[in-house]
Amino acid sequence: MADNPKNISSKGLLKSPELYEYLLETSVYPHEQQPLKELRNVTASHPHALMATAPDAGQLIAMLLKLINAKKTIEIGVFTGYSLLLTALTIPDDGRITAIDPNRASYNIGLPIIKKAGVEHKINFIESEALPVLDKLLEDDLNHETYDFAFVDADKLNYLKYHEKLLKLLKIGGIVVYDNTLWGGTVAMPEESVAEAMKVGRDCTIEFNKLIAADTRIQISQVPAGDGITICKRLC
Repeated sequence: MADNPKNISSKGLLKSPELYEYLLETSVYPHEQQPLKELRNVTASHPHALMATAPDAGQLIAMLLKLINAKKTIEIGVFTGYSLLLTALTIPDDGRITAIDPNRASYNIGLPIIKKAGVEHKINFIESEALPVLDKLLEDDLNHETYDFAFVDADKLNYLKYHEKLLKLLKIGGIVVYDNTLWGGTVAMPEESVAEAMKVGRDCTIEFNKLIAADTRIQISQVPAGDGITICKRLC
């Protein structure tokens, strides 16, 4: 069925594909809005489909957005736009998202669905590496502590740099969510058991997890949804 691509179980960390499918079919898919279903199904045929935000993680992100009444958000790493569309559908009509990704071609895959959903006006897509954009935002003091929410699903090598800059942009009480913080479960594996292609990302992720767990400026919760997401609330 279209709602359940054959490789969907590999996106989650639950060891039983049947259990993950049960979770999706019972709790996630029945509440997933039609534009999100459409974009997920379009993305499923992409050779890098596993880069997309897992729908169970997306459901949690939508709840967080609602809980804090997020209106001004920033997203680093867009791909085809599942999490971006989810955010645009969730925040108010006058809400705004700064979306940063160096690959416009992937974003353009989801753009027709975003337009059809009537939420393109909430999105400022910037085709760029993220660090220069964040630096530019921080040059203007008026941007400091103005964002309600941030979502990061990008190069793991720069997660710590993103973290430092985003904490300056987020309001106290604002939330930043980092994706892939369990890195396919490899963070708990002996290094010799990890595939070569996963090692650099694994090492960066382990270091990132250790440092933000000790960061007294935030309250965190690491959740085994999708490939692992870490929710950070700015305290000070």
